[in-house]
Amino acid sequence: MAMNLKEIESMIKEALPDAIIDIQDLAGDGNHYSATITSSAFNGKSKIEQHKMIYNSLKGKMGNELHALALKTKEKNGPTN
Repeated sequence: MAMNLKEIESMIKEALPDAIIDIQDLAGDGNHYSATITSSAFNGKSKIEQHKMIYNSLKGKMGNELHALALKTKEKNGPTN
């Protein structure tokens, strides 16, 4: 069972409310996504820690309902617009 883009975005937003999220469905099959996520919660964290934060936000769905998610994470600096 695949996850839809809005469900992924919602779960990440729940864990990282200030996140700016851009998700692309790479294959059009609802199973292979690429996401760029920017959040102040990433500030001072390693890329591995940042990616773990995203995987944790998906609550075990990675590898099950969600087959593949390529991640790019960025630190957010300064005030949000």
